[in-house]
Amino acid sequence: MKLIKRNGSETIFDREKIAVAVKKANVAVEEKYRITDTEVDELALKVEQMCMALDRAASVEEVQDMVEDQLMRLGAFTLAKAYITYRYKRALVRRSNTTDDKILTLIECNNEEVKQENSNKNPTVNSVQRDYMAGEVSKDLTRRFLLPEDIVKAHEEGLIHFHDADYFAQHMHNCDLVNLEDMLQNGTVISGTMIEKPHSFSTACNIATQIIAQVASNQYGGQSISLTHLAPFVDVSRKKIRLAVTKELAQLNITDEAAIDKITEERLHEEIERGVQCIQYQVVTLLTTNGQAPFITVFMYLGEAKNEQEKHDLALIIEQTLVQRYRGVKNEEGVWITPAFPKLIYVLEEDNIHPDSKYYYLTKLAAKCTAKRMVPDYISEKIMLQNKIDKNGNGNCYTCMGCRSFLTPYVDENGKPKYYGRFNQGVVTVNLVDIALSSGGDMKKFYEIFDERMQLCHRALQCRHERLEGTLSDAAPILWQHGALTRIKKGETIDKYLHGGYSTLSLGYAGLWECVYAMNGKKLTEKEGEELGLEIMKLLNTYTNKWKAEENIDYSIYGTPLESTTYKFSKCLQKRFGIIKGVTDKNYITNSYHVHVSEPIDAFEKLKLEAKFQALSPGGAISYVEVPDMQNNLEAVLGVMQFIYDNIMYAELNTKSDYCQVCGYDGEIQIVKDTDGKLVWECPNCKNRDQSKMNVARRTCGYIGTQFWNQGRTEEIKDRVLHL
Repeated sequence: MKLIKRNGSETIFDREKIAVAVKKANVAVEEKYRITDTEVDELALKVEQMCMALDRAASVEEVQDMVEDQLMRLGAFTLAKAYITYRYKRALVRRSNTTDDKILTLIECNNEEVKQENSNKNPTVNSVQRDYMAGEVSKDLTRRFLLPEDIVKAHEEGLIHFHDADYFAQHMHNCDLVNLEDMLQNGTVISGTMIEKPHSFSTACNIATQIIAQVASNQYGGQSISLTHLAPFVDVSRKKIRLAVTKELAQLNITDEAAIDKITEERLHEEIERGVQCIQYQVVTLLTTNGQAPFITVFMYLGEAKNEQEKHDLALIIEQTLVQRYRGVKNEEGVWITPAFPKLIYVLEEDNIHPDSKYYYLTKLAAKCTAKRMVPDYISEKIMLQNKIDKNGNGNCYTCMGCRSFLTPYVDENGKPKYYGRFNQGVVTVNLVDIALSSGGDMKKFYEIFDERMQLCHRALQCRHERLEGTLSDAAPILWQHGALTRIKKGETIDKYLHGGYSTLSLGYAGLWECVYAMNGKKLTEKEGEELGLEIMKLLNTYTNKWKAEENIDYSIYGTPLESTTYKFSKCLQKRFGIIKGVTDKNYITNSYHVHVSEPIDAFEKLKLEAKFQALSPGGAISYVEVPDMQNNLEAVLGVMQFIYDNIMYAELNTKSDYCQVCGYDGEIQIVKDTDGKLVWECPNCKNRDQSKMNVARRTCGYIGTQFWNQGRTEEIKDRVLHL
């Protein structure tokens, strides 16, 4: 059994150390208040058994809490007081410098919690370590100086989660929709160098990748670009190529227009292939300043095209994007594997959803790609136009900014909807499960605590907003001065973009499934559970709508992805309330409004049910269905896609895509328990457990992770049942 030390490193659990610590405390009190050596040994054994029952590595703090509880049970109150006093004094000493030890464990790569915090960061790489080191300093400053004490305490106790505290010291925002159209059409500046409007499609793609890298280094969340913004450059290249072909053939006395058209299109297709390949390979090989590939989403929406020619050219780009993603990228062994990025989103619309639709061939290709590589994900234009109504009464269809974070509808001063060039200010998530358990199942008390937690989240979100106020455009020229978000002058603040709905603040929520079950013993899949779940979602919206009206700042409900936080929240709940069947008996809690991963439910029932909750999560949400290998059953994939189009705004299909570098096995790498109870990944063919010698791709939070996960998220992946 393992133990997580305060610095995050992992060590072997030693029961004898508990006995030694209690015996030292024993000596420090008068003899009449001491317990016997036998009682000490029994106490240490009981704590060990409690740790084993957790079915995960306990932290030093949890073990010490258990010791205190057992001393109290023995009636050794004076001894317990001495033990608590000693802990408090040691905590004061540690608090004087909270970062050194953690940074050292980061450098030596033995900080287990940080190593598995982000499934797309390799903690052994210098650039990642540098980012984590800076993050520890930033978090320390945030805890001690920048945030109110009660918000820090609530974050540490798992009542709320103040996201991305490692970036809070800087004046940085979360995610955004890059205005690639403006930057390509009107030129931009990158690292002080003027970049003019490109004269070919391939050049436009190359510039786009440079923009992506620069944007990723100036904010900490996901970013999205639209292929529609690249489409006009296809015709630029077509005309350029046609002129060259005409000259070449003229030298051979060939003037046949059909021949010129044929050769032109052949060469154009080759350029589109090179351009798309440039985006794919640059994205997966680029390292941003935070040590990972840019968290980039590529949007594919035929309905964005301005005319039929542009739509035709956009279709050519989409087709090549899907073809290349289906192929994958080669790993260091030269084997084709599934890359994590770019994330792809394909819009289902009337032009591509029916077998007789003009672009249905793209939808079939998307289905083939999803079955093998887990992308693209799907947005239903039909449902989104119903859900995203602007103040003019018009529906809108647009991409999310990261894995699921959506902007709310916005109309500019000219009365036109605007999305590209907008951003999210940050996220704070409320732990709904804790509210339920703190209320003891009493609905009146639930609403009282709910209100308290909402006020806490509101103040935390205001801290995020206030941290951005006064930020000068000089802080990130690519964003504020050169078109990625806007084009304001040097020395000008970004304040006007923080109000009026231009940007959003996200109130995240987690564990709706467990929250409802804790309150009435019903699942979201049951009538009473669904009703309470929807009531809670509506209540969340009531608060954000109130704040928005009072402050002219756009607050929005966000279905938090919970990558590593699912484990943190679970551990905090277990510490506060113990193990409660169906609520805290897992080392994870359920993302947002999702049906529990272990709940048997049909794919179509799941999507139909979750669509009701998704509509009440305007700041971001995504639903998924877990499917087996569907490469030989594309008709079933297309059936799910058709259902998505008719029933839910944003959804995805999860499958597996693994490879063992030791034996060449390309089936599903399995999760098994090690002898010490730790969950590990194992090749079922050769029993390889070396994570550095396997490629595992799993969707965990709306995006694909490839660097493995903490024990809570790993357990969640292991518990998933198939829906199809």
